[in-house]
Amino acid sequence: MLHMHEWILEWMQWVTDWGYWGVIVLMAMESSIIPVPSEVVVPPAAILAAMPNAEMSFWGVVLAGTVGSYVGSVIMYYTALWAGRPFIYRFGKYFFMPRHKVEKAEEFMRRYAAGGIFFARFLPVIRHLISIPAGMAKVSFLKFSVSTIVGSAIWCWVLAWFGDKVGRNNPNILNSPEELIAAIKAESHLIVLGIVLLAVLYAVMKYMTREKKSDQAE
Repeated sequence: MLHMHEWILEWMQWVTDWGYWGVIVLMAMESSIIPVPSEVVVPPAAILAAMPNAEMSFWGVVLAGTVGSYVGSVIMYYTALWAGRPFIYRFGKYFFMPRHKVEKAEEFMRRYAAGGIFFARFLPVIRHLISIPAGMAKVSFLKFSVSTIVGSAIWCWVLAWFGDKVGRNNPNILNSPEELIAAIKAESHLIVLGIVLLAVLYAVMKYMTREKKSDQAE
């Protein structure tokens, strides 16, 4: 059985061998129940795209990552929509979806409503689970799609940008997956913090708006 380090090397090899298709497949897995770190998919692809005579381009990597994220999210959305909450709660633990994590994603979506689907695309753990409560709550598929596509596109651009930056500073970093992940996380933590703050402000705005509407009704 492969250890996580070996899996990471294998996934990075998919990007190298399959190009855009490798990015699409892996990001679809990342947005579903398979815990593939997006940091070992998009940044390495961006690094490869920056090399001379590369077969991929920066924006091609962003597009492939967005498509993959959307495909995986749609699969999870419809799985939750058709299976329902009791099934997910009972059997989710066998598919990397323990009840406490699903409930955490549900609470996040309830708190931030449709915006939660967008903000979740930037947050670890919640990112690959948010499609499940969206499906269970029967969120409008159009609203779900727009939020997912926009959020995924921005996140893939962030990862590609940081990957390109890190790769130019350290051309040999692809030989050390753990060092690449650490470098990307160190570079992007301020982005994640900013997204969390925006999500909180969004929730406060919705709460204040709801209160005003209630007063008007009275």
